[in-house]
Amino acid sequence: MIIQRPRYMEFLEKFKNNEQIKIITGIRRSGKTYIMKMFIDKLKKDDGVDSSNIIQMNFESFAFRKIKDADSLYQYVMDHKGSGKQYLFFDEIQHVNAWQEAINAFRVDLDCDIYVTGSNSSLLSGDLATLLAGRYVEMHVFPLSFSEYYNYHQGKSDTAYQLFLNYVQDGGFPLVSIATDAEVKASIKEGIIDSVILNDVLLRSRLRDETALLRLVGYLMGEVGNSISVSKIVSTLKSNQINVSNPTINTYLDLLKRAFVFYSAKNYDLRGRKYLSANEKYYVVDTGLRNTFINKSGRDSLGHQLEDIVYIELLRRGYQVDVGKYGSKEIDFVARKGDETVYYQVTQQLPENSKRETDNLRYIPDGYKKKVLTLNLLDQGTVDGIEVEYVIDWLLKN
Repeated sequence: MIIQRPRYMEFLEKFKNNEQIKIITGIRRSGKTYIMKMFIDKLKKDDGVDSSNIIQMNFESFAFRKIKDADSLYQYVMDHKGSGKQYLFFDEIQHVNAWQEAINAFRVDLDCDIYVTGSNSSLLSGDLATLLAGRYVEMHVFPLSFSEYYNYHQGKSDTAYQLFLNYVQDGGFPLVSIATDAEVKASIKEGIIDSVILNDVLLRSRLRDETALLRLVGYLMGEVGNSISVSKIVSTLKSNQINVSNPTINTYLDLLKRAFVFYSAKNYDLRGRKYLSANEKYYVVDTGLRNTFINKSGRDSLGHQLEDIVYIELLRRGYQVDVGKYGSKEIDFVARKGDETVYYQVTQQLPENSKRETDNLRYIPDGYKKKVLTLNLLDQGTVDGIEVEYVIDWLLKN
């Protein structure tokens, strides 16, 4: 059975034959190459595009090992192009030096539609990126959403809760979802950790201290959903005989975010309408990676993992997400997209004899939508005008 990724296919279809370059980013093994191949198949089947008008290159393949710079990339394409409109697909293009120069040249010299993937946010940074300024759209790919996972496993209402617990434990990397054996799943996740953290972050950034980086990753994964400061990280690592400085940790955090392993949520003062310089919260791209890396079950810190999944889902749906501060109260997420703002509280269940989860929202004096997401089906309804929704139903809406 094929794993369907409708959100991404709709995006590519929307921008098809558009002069803008389609740049597809996301952590390794999240499905970027698979999505690209599905789109190529669709071009051939539905649009009648001939194979001679499609050039597909994966720069992690041995076949393209000699293409290391913009000149050799440009020459290869010009030597292999067909007649008429060309569809160019470049996978993991960060391996090609000054690739932006070649991409810009294709845009000028050819009648073409260009698609590019990369596994690091630095893909679009630096002086060369200015060549493409205003000429590209970015599609960020995450591991499978729970909705995609649920549909692949042919979920039903009576199996949804158990499937969700499986999803928390195993995560949403496509290869993990396809595997049926627990040891195979663990092996795949360990391989992703090695390829991303050890190769993309450690080796390519020429970092020297593997132990400090791995301890930092373990610490962040164990503290998902908790406020963290760089000073606290340094103090914790030093107490475990890992001698690091604040600048070093800042560098490591930046590299981990650039590789899309972690995302951070800043604190936003709802009264003062400004960002606070205090602690941030870090969320891991996939709870399955977290559970494998720190050797925990999906039920360990389930509340924080639930929060993590909601945070990533909000990013997946295109929201900018912050942690809200309103006086002494904390709002789990302030989600903004265009003119829309929604406040979210996330909880395993509403606490008995307490309205803390809804009160945190109720006293915010504006008209924006406010919602509590709960893992307890019996909690759903309305409390003091605040909607309480079953989080599994919310996740399955998109």
